[in-house]
Amino acid sequence: MEPIRVILLPGAVLPADLAYAGLIEALGPDVSAVAKELELYREDQPPAGWTLDSEVDGVLREADVRGWQTFHLVGYSGGGAVALAFAAKHPGRLQSLAVLEPAWAGSWDWSHSYTEHHAKFAELEALPPDDFMAAFMRLQVRDDVVLPPAAAGPPPPWMAKRPAGIRAFLHTFRDYDLDRSRLAAFSKPVYYAVGGLSHPDDQGDVAARLARVFFPDFHLEVFPRRHHFDPPHRIEPVRLAESLHRHWAVAEGRPAGQHGALESRAS
Repeated sequence: MEPIRVILLPGAVLPADLAYAGLIEALGPDVSAVAKELELYREDQPPAGWTLDSEVDGVLREADVRGWQTFHLVGYSGGGAVALAFAAKHPGRLQSLAVLEPAWAGSWDWSHSYTEHHAKFAELEALPPDDFMAAFMRLQVRDDVVLPPAAAGPPPPWMAKRPAGIRAFLHTFRDYDLDRSRLAAFSKPVYYAVGGLSHPDDQGDVAARLARVFFPDFHLEVFPRRHHFDPPHRIEPVRLAESLHRHWAVAEGRPAGQHGALESRAS
């Protein structure tokens, strides 16, 4: 049997290889997994005119270079928003979709609490880089979560690109047209992972909206002790790998084997 083909998209902070090293190891040799870096960070500054479509095109190029006509797509945070955009534009290329706390999921059907919470991200624009990152992290976890202090010593070189990259994501979220009807028509299995300690007005709203409005084959898994900045692909990679194996087995019609089967929560 051929290996399972999957492209993994990171969020706007950690590079892809650092974000997904543990998960790739946990997935094992029967998975051909590619941790793809964001197009956003190919140069020192975000490319002119960059949008989610720039990342969608980058995923297509990655798959085409490898000769993958179809594949599974996994995206975390900003990469999760890219994964949703890809599913809306190129559903025929995907065998399944997995989103891990996507940073954004369209501009419709927002609850009052989500609208108020989302507006706070615009207030970050005027902050200097150090304050910006701290405030950006604080908005995405529960009020009682204690975030770790910044690591001692100079930051890694790649960190210098992140404030501008995060701002680029926030800008494209304002006017990107995520096609609701095309996304609703996506019929392949969809897996959604959310941390129980992430901000309820953020991830709670997005998960409920996608479960309620879209996807005939939707599976939600809660990781009670995780939040947006200690996500399961880094802290609980074995558990997440088991869930993804079950998800992919369903999508490909493979025997579930020791991985069992996900409990379905169809909308």
